[in-house]
Amino acid sequence: YYKDLSHLPLEERRRFNFDHPDALDTPLLVHHLRQLCQRCAVKVPTYDFATYCRLPGTRTVHPRPVVIVEGILILTEPALRELIELKIYVDTDADLRLIRRIKRDIAERGRTLESVFEQYLTTVRPMHLEFVEPSKPHADVIIPRGGQNMAALELVMARVLSMLDTA
Repeated sequence: YYKDLSHLPLEERRRFNFDHPDALDTPLLVHHLRQLCQRCAVKVPTYDFATYCRLPGTRTVHPRPVVIVEGILILTEPALRELIELKIYVDTDADLRLIRRIKRDIAERGRTLESVFEQYLTTVRPMHLEFVEPSKPHADVIIPRGGQNMAALELVMARVLSMLDTA
């Protein structure tokens, strides 16, 4: 749900702070979540991370008994927190987050190692400290050790399955 930056020159888009909550089209995400809760399908924008622009097409998402909303900035937004029944914060070590970012940005987004490091130091890490980490208290469940915490993941899966049973 990144905002469309196609109106900006490419160099300006490259320097844009995508790790700040203002980079997201939160009103559209809130609207779409409300639509899904009312059992209406939504047309989700698609985004090209190589050009930093929304693509012309959309992806249709149909309502389901359980809707999973994922993103590091989700819990920073009060309007989103109000709509989410079970708020989960997955706590992962900083070094692991950096390694994952390096792998993804080089393999999937065509970035150089130098550009990943520069972005990490100028926006990713500072925004994590300013917005993401402070959003942790808004979570109902905090999963330490990321995806390696099988006990926590099993508890969350059991909760989601119970939500499906009552839907």
